[in-house]
Amino acid sequence: MLAGAVLLAGVVTVALHLSDAPQVVTILIGTLAPWVMLAGWPIIATRLRGNGPFIDLGIRLTWRDVGIGVFGGVVSLAVAAALAGLSTLMFGDFTSAAGDMAAELSDSAGRPVVVLFAFMLAFGAPVVEELAFRGLVFAGLRKHGFRPWITIALSALVFALFHFEPARILVVGGVGLVLGFLRWRTGSLGAGMVAHCVNNLPAAVLVAAGLAG
Repeated sequence: MLAGAVLLAGVVTVALHLSDAPQVVTILIGTLAPWVMLAGWPIIATRLRGNGPFIDLGIRLTWRDVGIGVFGGVVSLAVAAALAGLSTLMFGDFTSAAGDMAAELSDSAGRPVVVLFAFMLAFGAPVVEELAFRGLVFAGLRKHGFRPWITIALSALVFALFHFEPARILVVGGVGLVLGFLRWRTGSLGAGMVAHCVNNLPAAVLVAAGLAG
């Protein structure tokens, strides 16, 4: 799944570059391409080989999940802020790939496109990434007998490595630990999706306001 997402993103991005597609198209389509695999494969795999995505991936959203998710999102922001400070001491000042892409869009595209990218960052990425990492990866590790805390740690590590941002590995990994804990304690993806949205929302607001980077 993860290798397929990376390969698909690479092929699509190269194809768009070779076709001289506008930068805005390359960024948006290049971002969406891996989502097809990250979100699609967990659903297909659980339908073909399991009990379906609702049972195997824990797809559920109740008001309790929403409340826990909002609280978890605030915790994840605090964890991310602390680890960002530590990462700055280790690596110096750094930016995120999403922030860099948003800055490029701000320079080359109109406000509607920037707002669309902000929406993708706030709501699209959390849903897709939770399906992949706290959904299929988490469920797969648990199915193979890994203990909860090992599962949380490994899924967070995979989540961090998949972002391909060495300077942000502590930040993303820390957020992944919080989201994995929510997945374990609630037994569903709903709380994690809400928490992930809360975590991404400040950055998305800055992007929509034209303050990316």
